[in-house]
Amino acid sequence: MNYLSIGMATSEARTHMGGPIPKFKDYHIWKTLSCLSEGGPIGRKNLAQMIGVGEGSTRTILAILQDCRLISIKKNGVSLTPEGRSAWNAVAMNTAYIGSNSLTIGRYNCAVQVPHGAPKVRYGCEERDSAIKSGATGATTLIYSRGAIMFPGNDYPLDTKSDRELRGAFDLAEEDAIIIGTADDPGMAEEGAVTAGLELIGGLHIKRGAEETFSPMSTTNELIALSFMVHDLVGGLPVCAKSRDDLGIRIEGGKVIDNAYTGAVLEEVLSVGTTIRRIAKSGPYKGIRVIVTPLEVNNAVVAAIGVVDVRTMAGIDNPIRLHGDDDL
Repeated sequence: MNYLSIGMATSEARTHMGGPIPKFKDYHIWKTLSCLSEGGPIGRKNLAQMIGVGEGSTRTILAILQDCRLISIKKNGVSLTPEGRSAWNAVAMNTAYIGSNSLTIGRYNCAVQVPHGAPKVRYGCEERDSAIKSGATGATTLIYSRGAIMFPGNDYPLDTKSDRELRGAFDLAEEDAIIIGTADDPGMAEEGAVTAGLELIGGLHIKRGAEETFSPMSTTNELIALSFMVHDLVGGLPVCAKSRDDLGIRIEGGKVIDNAYTGAVLEEVLSVGTTIRRIAKSGPYKGIRVIVTPLEVNNAVVAAIGVVDVRTMAGIDNPIRLHGDDDL
């Protein structure tokens, strides 16, 4: 069985923080299938409003799906083909907005039921990182096992209020996973939860009759996890990171404060592939010493990660020293 993994579209992009951001992502393709699965046909203009992108991006999404023979476009609107309904069933996830509770930290919270997702959950931080990268504030991962909703690797049950609300929102089955995305915007809460869910099930797989299977490597979640690790190792100093094919992040005080970040030194390291130590000349850390190093996979630079030595601003005269600092 052959599949095409639809990656983030790059045909339509805008400039933000020095780098391109796609106008639609896998989430929006998933949302399109979800809307069409509830009935149809649906007009393009209404569909664009439902999935939250412009009409131009909607046309691109529909072109992708039509090329895969998953939709039918007629005068009265767009509808799923039998192949499209099968593709939707492979990635279907129920969503429900829930109230704020001890599990969440944002104003809006959207829970996603991932069928049979529990065995794929490791620690829960992977889903959190995926949700943060998509723009959410965070995410909480739960599993349903032996009739109880619990945290991964922990048999301690949820509080009664949260348990009751989730059971009321979903018809849970054994080994389901629940991901609760949280954000200050309801759309971002849903996008964060669904994106994490798609990551958990292995991406948005669209069945088609092609001879090849495309599964581009993504280091997004790994880069976030690595950045938090470095942040802890250097005693909470700010950490910035960026992959070659995506926007970067900026971490301060144990939190991601910018998930669409890039900087001149990060871009230079991605270009030249060597460690750079210097005083930043622009950006939020202008005038502060930074150390940025490349991350290589299979002899190719895939990302850059750096530490901002803000201690020098406080007059501490023992900056982080690495081999090669003598030229500073």
